[in-house]
Amino acid sequence: MDKTSQQFDHAVSLCRSVFEKKMKDYGTAWRILRPSSMTDQIYIKAQRIRSIEEKGVSLIEEGVKPEYIGIINYCAMALIQLEYGPSDEEMDAKLTLELYDKHIQIAKDLMLAKNHDYDEAWRNMRISSYTDLILMKLKRTKQIEDNKGKTIVSEGIDANYLDMINYAVFALIKIEFGE
Repeated sequence: MDKTSQQFDHAVSLCRSVFEKKMKDYGTAWRILRPSSMTDQIYIKAQRIRSIEEKGVSLIEEGVKPEYIGIINYCAMALIQLEYGPSDEEMDAKLTLELYDKHIQIAKDLMLAKNHDYDEAWRNMRISSYTDLILMKLKRTKQIEDNKGKTIVSEGIDANYLDMINYAVFALIKIEFGE
């Protein structure tokens, strides 16, 4: 479990670095987006990954790694949006990073608990399965959004974003460490 925790931290450090750099370039312009628009942004990234996996080639030189990083970062932003709501106002950079770290830690805690129960089954899965699971979670999220956030027995939108973070982290771990 320590190895998984360390690998999670490594993968997330790549994502946080990109998040910080983009925040310096763009500020928190994403704060204007509604959660449903965040879901669509995540969908675009996941669909591109699946397209590359199926075609075996991409015409844009970036591979799938930046897309998984984008999924993680958009999910963190979406969780912030669920908590604070969309706004035309910029969010303080320090607060933004604190919220980013808070939501990533919640995702990590969830991953560690599930990882214990599932005995690291994710390590025997294909990266393409993570892509499919992310796309499935996106369909679920869109349905919940279309239902105005109401569910009967299912987890909410936030749980789906947390799961997508973890599936994307698993993919990054396999990409980074070749396992």
